Amino acid sequence: MIYDLPVACKSADKSTIVNHISSMSLAELQAGLGYAFHDEGLLRLALTHPSVAHESGEPTAHNQRLEFLGDAVLQLILTHELYEKFPGFDEGPLTKGRAKLVNCRTLAEHARGLGLGAYLILSHGEETSGGRERASTLADAFESLLGAIFLDGGFDVAREFVLREFSAAFSKLSVPPTIENPKGELQELLQSRSPEAPEYHVLSATGPDHDRVFECVVQHAGVELARGSGKSKKAAESDAARAALKKLREP
Repeated sequence: MIYDLPVACKSADKSTIVNHISSMSLAELQAGLGYAFHDEGLLRLALTHPSVAHESGEPTAHNQRLEFLGDAVLQLILTHELYEKFPGFDEGPLTKGRAKLVNCRTLAEHARGLGLGAYLILSHGEETSGGRERASTLADAFESLLGAIFLDGGFDVAREFVLREFSAAFSKLSVPPTIENPKGELQELLQSRSPEAPEYHVLSATGPDHDRVFECVVQHAGVELARGSGKSKKAAESDAARAALKKLREP
């Protein structure tokens, strides 16, 4: 098969390739993954860093194609879970929630949790420069591994693996993703339904000049959506927008 890495590696200069993976160590890795590959060649390919091909100077299969596939599979699974988990949220907040789950740092943490660094097949140069602990390398390896699981076991198996890996992160998303720009998000939400923009009005300002509290109302098409308060007009408007978003997004 084209991804039968051991054949490719045998033709390379063994002084430049760091490949200590045995069948026994692959079995240990699979036990940790909670998944046994039908085709271990896919697993070896997922663990093979592109530096192997670069340093050997010969055509050698590596994990970049699997990384590409794994990224798409991961995005689909997490996007679907967020879509189901937050039925009242539109694209903006859902995208932010997904970005918190999927980035180089978080994927590298998942790879470290699985111990992938110890199983990577690296060139000598990549090994000596700390490739086994490099965040970008580990993140890529995690996505490649997922791509390999998808090809070997199918979508349901890949989904089970992802949900198991991300269960703790999803539990922390039990509340809606943080709203960083409530006025902007409210306007975006309302304008997806009507071209009319929301309007903000100050209802009151109480307290001494150095410690005032403003109360504000946000309206849309003449209908009051919510009220908010704050130490400034801007803060009160943001508070009102946040309250309106919560109300509009309730199932």
